[in-house]
Amino acid sequence: MNVPLPDVPEVRVVGLPQLTSGFDLVERLDLTMHLKVHGPLEPMTGERLAELAEAISLCGRGGAGFPFGRKLRAVAKASIRRGVRPVVVINGSEGEPACRKDTVLLNRAPHLILDGALLAAEALGARTLVVAVTRNSTEISVRAALAERGLSDRRGQQLRARVVRTPERMVSGEASAVIRAASGGPALPPGRRERAAEAGVGGAPTLLSNAETYAQLAVAARIGPRRYGHTGLPDEPGTVLLTVSGSVSRPMVIEVPTGVPLRYVLQLAGAPPLPQGVLTGGYHGNWIDAEAAHDAVVSVRSLAAVGGALGAGAILPIAPGTCPLGESLRIANWLAAETAGQCGPCKLGLPAAAGGLSDVLNGGGPAALAALREVTQAVKGRGACKHPDGSARFLSSTLSAFTDDLAAHVLDGGCGRDTLGVLPLPAPGYQDLEESIPSGGKLAVDWTLCQGHALCADIVPELIRLGPDGYPALADAAVPMHLRGRAERAVRRCPALALRIEQAPMERPALPGAQRKALGSGRG
Repeated sequence: MNVPLPDVPEVRVVGLPQLTSGFDLVERLDLTMHLKVHGPLEPMTGERLAELAEAISLCGRGGAGFPFGRKLRAVAKASIRRGVRPVVVINGSEGEPACRKDTVLLNRAPHLILDGALLAAEALGARTLVVAVTRNSTEISVRAALAERGLSDRRGQQLRARVVRTPERMVSGEASAVIRAASGGPALPPGRRERAAEAGVGGAPTLLSNAETYAQLAVAARIGPRRYGHTGLPDEPGTVLLTVSGSVSRPMVIEVPTGVPLRYVLQLAGAPPLPQGVLTGGYHGNWIDAEAAHDAVVSVRSLAAVGGALGAGAILPIAPGTCPLGESLRIANWLAAETAGQCGPCKLGLPAAAGGLSDVLNGGGPAALAALREVTQAVKGRGACKHPDGSARFLSSTLSAFTDDLAAHVLDGGCGRDTLGVLPLPAPGYQDLEESIPSGGKLAVDWTLCQGHALCADIVPELIRLGPDGYPALADAAVPMHLRGRAERAVRRCPALALRIEQAPMERPALPGAQRKALGSGRG
């Protein structure tokens, strides 16, 4: 079973709404309704805006949590030093299947996000605004919002604004990938670490922040730091948006003040009273157990204290009736297929790690577990972007959180439970067919024919490695497009005709002509 989250799930609020004000009145706040609900917004100088961000302890809400005030000051200094106008970027690329908070804001309150970004653009003297989006619905909403404000990418305007469409992929939402896409390149990390504040879009100093971050800035600019600080915890004031899914009866996006007990949030979504684990921070996050979930409150500090992470605000409990390692294997396979194909830890390490976890679940015993720990450790800290580190963190957390289940699989051959597929993944065929994304097929071996020639492992070691017996062990992940050619060559080279590529049961659905045209026109 796999039930993908809708673009805009149910939205709830605990306490007084801030980001979600007006959601009870209309489905989408156009500019007129936005101004009625939130009121006008006065411009601010760069120094005042930085002081405001620091007064409310505003940090990025996309997962990294970098202080917004420091980022704003760094861009301003680089712009003055170089004599170059900066660029402001809204990162609304939400490619993780368990996250919908930014999609909800972009669809229902796009002008609140634009408010914060335009405040920053005016304070910095920027002349370019870029909005990066992932989904068709968000692109339509943002384009409509820009039109309502009279903003476009036409020459001669004081501020040129444009929308960049990125693929629905984990790596495409990474800051460097968004900047690369906004500069006209592929939506993939560039393979080297660069500071956007120094050289981002088109080489200009760039202020890039998550969509919710700009919306929080707009709320604080209207009500002031003192009133903003009346909500939530003193050291982490305000509200946060959470996406709650997994083993819940009502998947939802919920706005809550910091300090609200996590157990109350789970209860609102219909989670089991005693989940066997709660994944916090999404698929680059950490598992916590039921006791920790009961004791924690919604805050960066509280979740970190119990081994969790707020990250991008995804919260996913799983019920006792499903195998947690099987659920994690589904995610590990997806993370492996999301590789950008640009560095060894991602291109080789993640498929090997996913294959290692599969070996553990399929009776590999202590040797398989030791191999999995080794490859997971080898991936850490060596990638060209944050995807390998985040994926390794997820796998390490899985092994630490479910020790009883791990022992059952390693020592007794299994835990006796099926994998129900409660953690959301995209529907088959969700991605554009382009380089380095899954092709939809998987390698498979006919064991009645395989004679252990081992030629296949030499041709495509990213997906096939040799087991202790000399026979191939396959990564249980879709073949990425950048490896498709070599995978097909490995199939042709098999002297026993034992290797094949099995296509996914569902092909990518054809898009209606109008939607296909809209998708094509959204590329930046």
